[in-house]
Amino acid sequence: MHFLSFLLLVLCGGCGASTDVVTPPPPPPPGAPEVRLVEVARNVGFPLLVTAAPGDLNRIFIVDKGGRIRIVKNGTLLDQPFLDISGRVSNGGEQGLLGLAFHPGYASNGRFVVDYTNSSGDTRIAVYRVSGNPDLADPASEQVVLSIPQPFWNNNGGMVGFGPDGKLYIGTGDGGSGGDPQGNGQNRNSLLGKLLRVGIDDNGQLSIPADNPFIGQAGTRGEIWSYGLRNPWRFSFDRQTGDLYIADVGQNAREEVDVATAAQQTGKGANFGWNVMEGTACYGSSACNRTGLTLPALDYTHSEGCSITGGYVYRGSAIPGLTGLYFYSDWCTGFVRSFRFSGGAVVDPQEWPALKPGGGISSFGEDARGELYLMTGSVVYRVAPAAP
Repeated sequence: MHFLSFLLLVLCGGCGASTDVVTPPPPPPPGAPEVRLVEVARNVGFPLLVTAAPGDLNRIFIVDKGGRIRIVKNGTLLDQPFLDISGRVSNGGEQGLLGLAFHPGYASNGRFVVDYTNSSGDTRIAVYRVSGNPDLADPASEQVVLSIPQPFWNNNGGMVGFGPDGKLYIGTGDGGSGGDPQGNGQNRNSLLGKLLRVGIDDNGQLSIPADNPFIGQAGTRGEIWSYGLRNPWRFSFDRQTGDLYIADVGQNAREEVDVATAAQQTGKGANFGWNVMEGTACYGSSACNRTGLTLPALDYTHSEGCSITGGYVYRGSAIPGLTGLYFYSDWCTGFVRSFRFSGGAVVDPQEWPALKPGGGISSFGEDARGELYLMTGSVVYRVAPAAP
C-alpha cells in the first residue's frame, strides 16, 4: 500500500463510512477577502509543522517527519538542516519527528523542545539548544525530559506548544490500536490520551506546575491538564485571546474541534469524553453518561472526511478580513474550512475552495507574524492575499 494511503487509514482508525446527509459550510460570502496559496518550499520530506522562534521575522522552521528540521530564511530554503535526528527517530506509520516548540526565552537561552518517537516507537519529549551558529542546533545537547511508552504504533499525538502562561503543553494520543482498548483516555493515572502541562526552565529542566488540576490526588499524574482525548494531532492557542483549540482525530465516525476559552482556564481539568463519546455521539452504544464531559465546539461525520487536521486562529496582518477565524482541514478530503468562536458557540462557518491544495493536508503552521501556512505532500504553502 502507498505510504500516504497507509497513513490515511491509520490516522482515522479505519475510516468507517457514514450515510449521514450533510450540508458543507458555504463558501465565503461576497465581500470576503480573496485568498490564494503561495509556495514556500518543496521537497522537504514529509512536512508536519511550520513554526518560528519568538520574534524571529526572517525565518520559519519546517518539521520533517523523517527527523529533520529545515529553515526557510528570507524566503530561501537552507541546504543544511537546523537539526537532524533522523538516526534516533522511528518513522513508520504515524511515528516520526512530530512536534517542535521554541522556548519563550529562546532569544536568551537558545532552547527548544521536540516530540518524536524513538527507535522503539516510544514518545520522547526532548530539549535541545542552538549552537553558536543561529541556523544550526547542537544535536549533542539533547535532554530527554519526558518518556512515554507507546503500547501500539498509532495515535501518538505529537504536538507541543508553549501557552500564553509560558508553560509547555503536550498532546498525547490514547496509545493506539482502535477504540482505546487500554482505557487510557479516561485513566488519569496514564499520560496517554491527554493534554499535559509542564514547566521548562531556562536550563531545560522539567517541573510540574503547582496549579495543575490533579496535583496531589491519589492515582493521578500531576502532568495532566485535561483528558479524554483520542489523538489530538494538532492544538493551538489563539495568540490574542489565549483560547485553546484542540482538533481531536476520531475513530470510525466523527471528527471534532474542542475549544476551551481563557475564561474557562483553557480547559483546566476538562474531560473531553473519549472513549465514552466520539464527537457529540456516544461511542460503542446508543446511550452514555455525559455527566462532567466537555463536548466539542464542532464535529463532523465521516461522510465529510476521515481525519481532522487542526490549525490556528488567524492573527496575521496580510489579510485583515481573516482575523479571528480558526482554520482547519481534513486529511482525506483536503477541504479548508474556518469558523469563528463567539459567545461560546461556533459562528460564521465557511469553506475556502481557493485554499484547497489538491491533496491531504498534514498540518498547518504559523510564523512569528501570525501568518498561516499549510502542508501537503512535500510542499509547504503560505496563505496570502489574491494577486492584484
